[in-house]
Amino acid sequence: MHVLDAIDDARLDALTASREFFWLDVVAPSDEQLTALAERFRWHPLAVEDTREFDQRPKLDRYGDQLLLVFYGAVADGGGRPDDGDGSDDESPALVEVHLLVSGDWVVTVRRRRCGALDDLRRRLAAEREPESEEFVIYRIVDALTDTFFPLLDAIDERIDALEDAILLEASDRQLQEVFQLKRQLGRLRRVVTPQRDLMQRAIEDLADLPGLSLGSRDWFRDVYDHLIRLSDLVDSYRDLLTGLMDVYLSTTSNRMNAVMKQLTLVSTIFLPITALTGFFGMNFGWLVRHITSFASFLVLGVGGGLVAALALVLWFKRARFLD
Repeated sequence: MHVLDAIDDARLDALTASREFFWLDVVAPSDEQLTALAERFRWHPLAVEDTREFDQRPKLDRYGDQLLLVFYGAVADGGGRPDDGDGSDDESPALVEVHLLVSGDWVVTVRRRRCGALDDLRRRLAAEREPESEEFVIYRIVDALTDTFFPLLDAIDERIDALEDAILLEASDRQLQEVFQLKRQLGRLRRVVTPQRDLMQRAIEDLADLPGLSLGSRDWFRDVYDHLIRLSDLVDSYRDLLTGLMDVYLSTTSNRMNAVMKQLTLVSTIFLPITALTGFFGMNFGWLVRHITSFASFLVLGVGGGLVAALALVLWFKRARFLD
């Protein structure tokens, strides 16, 4: 088994003539290069068209004894829409879209951006002395792409735990924004992981039936399907956790608002008798002049009455546990 990371016409001619299985990994090819590859490997025109167009839904198309598989992985070097490579949207998970064209004699992967998992796999396969079987190579490619989602979901899980502790301690608008950001990330992951899970369930038979692949390859692809089921379950569970976290945030802010309203109500109630006394003396100024003839009378009637009423309300609130 041979691994190529660039288009080498002479080597491709030799491998094709000898019918030796190889993996050609092409990153950001030009239209001319894709046209040359299509002519060399006799790709179906629809397969060529789909290989040129990215940002597609995960899918599997069969054209005779060849397959086109659109599969996604995750990269750990920033955000952005799949395969744009500009990092323009830090709220989106960094995804890499890979188009695999598969036959019993070769597999060609086409992508627009680097993917560390595929680069590492290519180097490992090139360094291995023992040749791998065709089905095992295809399995390792899709398995490597699938496993790239686990570190991303682990990081999201840690952020959810930290958010939960922070919200319970003191809820803020910034935390709510982060909750919505994580929900958008998980929503984007769900739009990739769930279709890939359903796709792999159907693709097992198509991949295993390709000429040159053995019946035992079904077991390898079922392993990928199991991983995708786990990923889909994790995405759904984290979305549920974030929904519950939003409920906790709303409950916390509502309780805090109720506590503030309670304090303001108590303060207003305490000042109510003082306001009533002030209004009474203000509306009966003549009586005030006739009966309050000394500073002591002023303290007793003007100040003491209000303070006694306010103190009585405070003691009643304390007894009724309104101040707890």
